[in-house]
Amino acid sequence: MPEVPEELFYNADHDWVQLDGDTGICGITDYAQGELGDIVFLELPGVGETVAQGGVYGTVEAVKTVSDLISPISGEVVEVNEGLTEDASEVNTSPYREGWMIRVRLQDAAEIDDLMNAEAYKKMVAGL
Repeated sequence: MPEVPEELFYNADHDWVQLDGDTGICGITDYAQGELGDIVFLELPGVGETVAQGGVYGTVEAVKTVSDLISPISGEVVEVNEGLTEDASEVNTSPYREGWMIRVRLQDAAEIDDLMNAEAYKKMVAGL
C-alpha cells in the first residue's frame, strides 16, 4: 500500500492538499507517482495564476506517459516549488515533502468538504 498521510485531503485524481492557514500546499500522491514511474519534467503554473478545483493546473511527464495535474482546491498560486524544475525526481522520492508542487491561497475553504480524507482515499486506491 502506498503512503497516505492522515493530515492531507485527496481528490479522485490522486492529488493532495495540506492546509496551512489560508493556503494549501498541493502535489500528487505516492500512488500516482508509483503509477507514473520515473518523473522527468513538470509544467506548473506561475505565481499569480489562478487554479480551479477539478481543473488542470499543469502536467507531469514521466518516462512512460504525460498526465494532467488536477487541482484539489481553487485559488491563487502564491508559490511554486522551483526546485522541481531542476530535479523533478523529488516527486518520486518524496511526493509529500520535497516533491510538493504549488502553494495556493484558498478561494473557498469549504471546498475541502468535497475531498477525501486519508481513510476514504485508501479505500479508493485499494479498489483500483
